[in-house]
Amino acid sequence: MINRDQLADLFASHSFHIQEIYRLVIQPHSTLSEFKTESAGFLFSIRGEARLNINGKSYNLQPGSVMHVTPGCQLALQVISQSEYEYHSLFYHLNCDKESDFDNTFKLETGANPRIIEILTMLHQNIHTPGGMGKLRVKELFLRLLYQILMGCKQKDSSPNERVIEEAVAYIRGQYMNPLTLQDLAELCDMNPKSFSYFFHKYTGLHPIDYVIQYRMERAREILKTGNIPISDVAMTVGYPNPLYFSRVFKKKFGVPPSAYTVR
Repeated sequence: MINRDQLADLFASHSFHIQEIYRLVIQPHSTLSEFKTESAGFLFSIRGEARLNINGKSYNLQPGSVMHVTPGCQLALQVISQSEYEYHSLFYHLNCDKESDFDNTFKLETGANPRIIEILTMLHQNIHTPGGMGKLRVKELFLRLLYQILMGCKQKDSSPNERVIEEAVAYIRGQYMNPLTLQDLAELCDMNPKSFSYFFHKYTGLHPIDYVIQYRMERAREILKTGNIPISDVAMTVGYPNPLYFSRVFKKKFGVPPSAYTVR
């Protein structure tokens, strides 16, 4: 999860220039041809749903989704909703030499916020206003927009709904045989590890990694019931390359080692 305070400080402490802002409406199930970004920018998802591919990685976008992209990104977009998909893109240049989260691609979820749409509309109306006052107005609007984005994310992080945790549980059940870390699971839900662990425990009664271990052990027990399968194969099947470590975890969970369990 990005550090909101650091991102806010970057624009508060450094000069920047808003280069352009666009609005695009795409028909249902249509595809936007691949294109390459020349500048850093934000993509604001307004209505409809789409799948955005950035350098080979896919992101699902819905109303309230905000994507940050960097120069040189290869983008392709496909509308996946039954209705039109509308998004706004805003490109900028930040005069900052130090490395930051703004040098990376990331996704934010602000939730429904009519204020963001209102500010985007005003930016469209003022982006080409000539003179110093016009430039000042655009910068002022952008800072208001950034404030709304970051505050919206903060409020959303403080009260994630149960559906987000249910999606994480479903992901664990589908990927338990692969390496899973707290950081990976938290990023899947666009949360920081501490918040994710808190809300996961709140809804499931277990911390994320404890849930992963429990699910793996239950699956291992089911596999062992099916016949005389080598312990090393069972361990690998449920995500443990080291069969000795797997056996220790299994015994701690069920009171007997896997080898004894197979003859019960």
